[in-house]
Amino acid sequence: MSKDIKFFNPAKKGEIHELKQDLDSGKPDKQKSALKSVIAAMTVGKDVSVLFPDIVKCIQTPDLELKKLVYLYLMNYAKSQPDLAILAVNTFVTDSTRNPNPLIRALAIRTMGCIRVEKITEYLCQPLHQALKDADPYVRKTAVICVAKLYDISPELVTRQGFLDALLDKLEDINPMVVSNAVAALSEINEQSPEPVLILNANKLNRIIVALDDCTEWGQIYILNCLATYKPRDSREAEGITERVASRLNHNNSAVVLAAIRVLMNFLDYVKSSEVTLLLCRKMSSPLGTLLSREPEIQYVALRNISLILQKRPNALDYDMENFFCKYSDPIYVKMEKLEIMIMLASDKTIDHVLLELKRYATEADVEFVRKAIRAIGRCAIKLQNAAERCIHVLLELIQSDEKYNAVVQEAIVVIKDIFRKYPNRYESIIGQLCENLSSLDEPEAKAAMIWIIGEYADRIENADELLYGFLESFLDESLNVQLQLLTATVKLFLKRPKTSKNMVLNVLNMVTQECDNPDLRDRGFFYWRLLTDPKTARSVVLADKPLIEDDTHLIDQSILDDLVSSLSSVASVYHKPAEAFVSRSKRPIRRAAQEEAPVERDGVIIEDTLPPAALLQIDSTPSPAGTVDLLSGLGLNPSTPSPSYSSSSSSSSSSSAFGVAAAPVAAAPPQTSAPAPDLTLEAKVILPADKGDGMQLTAAFALRSGQLYYLLTITNQSSAPISQFVIQFNKNVFGLAPAGTLPANPINPGQSSDFVLPLSYGSLFSPPGSASPFLQIGLKNNIKLYFFQDVLPFRLFFRSTGRFEKKEFLDLWKSLPPTTEVETVINNLRSNDVERVQRHLEANHVFTIAIRKLEDKNVLYSSFVLHDGAVVLLELNFVPTSNDCSATIKTQHSNSTAVVIEVLNALLRA
Repeated sequence: MSKDIKFFNPAKKGEIHELKQDLDSGKPDKQKSALKSVIAAMTVGKDVSVLFPDIVKCIQTPDLELKKLVYLYLMNYAKSQPDLAILAVNTFVTDSTRNPNPLIRALAIRTMGCIRVEKITEYLCQPLHQALKDADPYVRKTAVICVAKLYDISPELVTRQGFLDALLDKLEDINPMVVSNAVAALSEINEQSPEPVLILNANKLNRIIVALDDCTEWGQIYILNCLATYKPRDSREAEGITERVASRLNHNNSAVVLAAIRVLMNFLDYVKSSEVTLLLCRKMSSPLGTLLSREPEIQYVALRNISLILQKRPNALDYDMENFFCKYSDPIYVKMEKLEIMIMLASDKTIDHVLLELKRYATEADVEFVRKAIRAIGRCAIKLQNAAERCIHVLLELIQSDEKYNAVVQEAIVVIKDIFRKYPNRYESIIGQLCENLSSLDEPEAKAAMIWIIGEYADRIENADELLYGFLESFLDESLNVQLQLLTATVKLFLKRPKTSKNMVLNVLNMVTQECDNPDLRDRGFFYWRLLTDPKTARSVVLADKPLIEDDTHLIDQSILDDLVSSLSSVASVYHKPAEAFVSRSKRPIRRAAQEEAPVERDGVIIEDTLPPAALLQIDSTPSPAGTVDLLSGLGLNPSTPSPSYSSSSSSSSSSSAFGVAAAPVAAAPPQTSAPAPDLTLEAKVILPADKGDGMQLTAAFALRSGQLYYLLTITNQSSAPISQFVIQFNKNVFGLAPAGTLPANPINPGQSSDFVLPLSYGSLFSPPGSASPFLQIGLKNNIKLYFFQDVLPFRLFFRSTGRFEKKEFLDLWKSLPPTTEVETVINNLRSNDVERVQRHLEANHVFTIAIRKLEDKNVLYSSFVLHDGAVVLLELNFVPTSNDCSATIKTQHSNSTAVVIEVLNALLRA
């Protein structure tokens, strides 16, 4: 290897000419040396495509090393030089079919599969058929992987040529390496195919289990993952398979161990015998414990998988608590996961041991770990009622320790606040000790927690008004969370001690409603202002009994948990998220095919919005009934006078456009239909990186809630100075999309981020000049400069879900529209001319299929969709298999929509 370092030396002047001469010399030694220099230059990113014709000439050589170098170069540059790559096809075919050396035959097949050029794929079929039947298993195992690569390029070709059936036949090959590679190829194809390709039966199942013992460790992983998707016919079959798989738990490769555990966990659902279940759980415990002594990265993966197993089967793993105690040398991410497992395993029997260990962690130097340890103590108190008092004593010891520091005190106060909410009226005797540390509080969360405690127990704290007044002196400089807690605590104090706190509540309400810009804070101030006019209602709302809190950290929805457990040993089990949440092409395992598939978006996964729409506060403006006492009387406030009002979505009519044109008036949102579209939130993505935004990073996602379109923005300040004064504007786009509100001007300090919900409205449809683009151009201005960037238009949210018609309805509507509404156009450079693939893509964007006609020379797709303004669009799309163009006939009720429809079709169908 050290001899080859010279090839990475800086290039000399005229070196390309010298390389050409060496390549044309006909001497293998010079050719190999020149090719190594070319490969080295290619590796570091230099463009050496000019040597393509000279290198292709070297392909016909008996020298194996030289042939490998040529093939490596071709794989890299064939896509940019497809016409010249055709010159090497004859050599590929000859090497793969007639060369007596199996290494060269396999090398030729592998290289042809890696060259992703459609012109070459048609020449690959005949050699690939022959390679699949080759007498040498090395060639066969290479060929089956090549089928998967070919499927990724042209699924129709693979299906038409019968390669899928050939792969299924290879599951019964006598060589275990061929069987494992066939399973790997079929699994890869299965993820992309709309229909399941690999369906196991008893015969195939037995063959791949037999191959499990003799194939490589990576082949074992593919076979085990395939077995995990199998649904046993009965308990007996499940027990038989688990018995044969259990031997893999002792494998040296951690990936094999986790894959075997995945199989066992999935098959435990079908085992009826409690003895067999207990035996399998014991067998899994030891290998997982062994993984905790491996490298930190493997420990982390094992811990994340153990967390899922314990949530699925709390008694499945028999471990001593000491197995999860943190070591000094553990990286922080491993320590955090061990803490989570400790909390899950904590019980009345082990809590003393756990608290002693957590108390030790709270004295370490890593502040983040210290905070997590203290929060773990609080979560143990919430989880175990009998241990709550012991947890309180540990927290008080940490607060009163001579070696304490602010982070410990502040985090302990936050945790004690949660314990008060779980066990009200039980541990209030310690409030005096907490109040002794008020001067050391400087973090917003700790301040807010202490203020909540003071307000909640204001009737038991003699100097509660003095304590709150100390916080009120810096009210305008505090964070929003602290301000909200101060406002609520002051109102609570007033309701409990109205005579001594009138001036205080008046001052706070005036500050909140007149001097604060935050709409949430002002809303709450106006709410309290009106609420205090009725003492009975005010007390029933503000001083009502609060629901007891629970530790719901590990409460994953059962269906999601089942999905994650079925995906153990995968990235999904590490993220604790279903694969559909971060991989757009992912499908659920075949054994769960009956479950509803999540809708797929081209540029992100659509996730159902779990947040309910914000409730509207209805304020009754009728006067209070006679005889009620106004708690605000004597404060100079007239309850009959309406409270001040404001609008957080007003925008200046004189604002200039960020794109150099006058800002058009924003049109009102369209009226809601009787059946609004279901709420959806698209995947958030970074649209303005921090390196291009001078430290300001912008993350955005479109959302549809109760028929209203929103733009969800998160602005993160990674610079060293505050940013503020945000103004956003959209450039002209096909849907006339524009902001229907403004962004708050509140500053965002360094290291902080703020979330904004921006309502959007539709304007006049607009057909932009030039080629169609699926992008929305955006301008955002702050106190530093103006930034331009773009986001992808989510067509799925712009088209109504009511755009599907029956065949007869479609035909009647087509005939009813006059010929003048019919427009024909041609869409070039299609992303795919496969009508079924186009159909799935259009359906995902609410362009619904009516019918498909497959003729000899073309395929015709009839579709329909409804624009956001209610305009119905009917389509006839003609696809010719040999052409990359599509002819489209469009009919719509509104002639002004036709140009926009053409732009939308181009954006959806073109590559």
